[in-house]
Amino acid sequence: MGVQYCDFKDVDMDEIDAVVVGSGFAGGVMARELAERGGARVLVIEKRPHIGGNMYDEADEAGILVHRYGPHIFHTNDKRAFDYVRRFTEWRDYQHEVLADWYGTYLPVPFNKNSMEIAFGEEKAARLTEKLIDTFGDERKVTITELREQDDPELSEIADFVYKNVFLYYTQKQWGLTPEEVDPSVTARVPVFISRDNRYFQDAYQGMPLHGYTPLFERMLDHENIQVCLGVEAESVFDLEFESDEEDAPLTVINIKDRPFEGPIVYTGPLDELFLSRFGRLPYRSLDFAYETHDAEHVLPCGTVNFTVTEDYTRITEFKYLTGQESDKTTIMKEYSHSYDDPKKQIPYYAIINAENEAHYGRYRALTSALPNFHPLGRLAEYRYYNMDVIIGRALALADELVG
Repeated sequence: MGVQYCDFKDVDMDEIDAVVVGSGFAGGVMARELAERGGARVLVIEKRPHIGGNMYDEADEAGILVHRYGPHIFHTNDKRAFDYVRRFTEWRDYQHEVLADWYGTYLPVPFNKNSMEIAFGEEKAARLTEKLIDTFGDERKVTITELREQDDPELSEIADFVYKNVFLYYTQKQWGLTPEEVDPSVTARVPVFISRDNRYFQDAYQGMPLHGYTPLFERMLDHENIQVCLGVEAESVFDLEFESDEEDAPLTVINIKDRPFEGPIVYTGPLDELFLSRFGRLPYRSLDFAYETHDAEHVLPCGTVNFTVTEDYTRITEFKYLTGQESDKTTIMKEYSHSYDDPKKQIPYYAIINAENEAHYGRYRALTSALPNFHPLGRLAEYRYYNMDVIIGRALALADELVG
């Protein structure tokens, strides 16, 4: 049958039981579950000209399948989440590896036994590795804080090396921070992996959709009870009514096409933008991407290289490693991080989570607390950082709650 696309002006809200805003994993899973398990007639509103959210991928001019909103590698220990997405596509095994470019020398990330040998030389690395194993055990991830707590100058040397050469500059670029502003709690979690496992993730279930993410979403939203409207912003079609004219008065009803909508509304967009930023915009980091196509089979040694001590971009991804495509050309993507300043031209990617911003978000969330049919879900709506599998799990849990 295929996805049922429609024009919003043609939608009869009397024939809609549930509204989902956004068509990434949060919105896509909810729409499918409400339609399939709940028997609801679901309207999906998507402000972009395509489905799939940030997972959207397509072939570029060279025929290389690229991710338009940054690389997405699926990994999870949640079997339910993995089994769920496997319903909608075939999967290829893919174990992601990341290298740090250390002044032109590649170090496996997370920093591990192999990284140690490259950074310190085999003889010293053997001594350091033996000390790590004696102190913490083998095949363990330890943080640089744990290393420093041992009051051993050599273990502190490892921690200092990883902090300065793998973590610090990369984090400064990613978040736009000075060294003094880097959150100590984040620094404390930077790992050293006492292992020769070069995989970036050690989750039980890993892989990539064989034909790409976009076909996965096309199949997920291919249901007789689901209609999808592209190019529609929720704030332009939701008429919000509040308890009073007070700035913090709670939301009491959402009207759609001049009638109160009482069915479930699952909202996956930025919560501040729904309320036209009445308390000011929530801070995010945004990203820019620069694509290059090369007449070569590969230009990187693995899927992603992080630039941790040089360059103004944070990393380069070469998509053919992720997708398994075969071609005599290859496309790479350089990634630049910057502040989120213009909602009309930029995309919010990463919530900047601290106590002040949590309180700022909480003020928006309080506006929805009196409306039982409104459900914020996902990275933007909840102002959190979630991996794909966590969002899928949260969507399935909400679906369990709504449809039983």
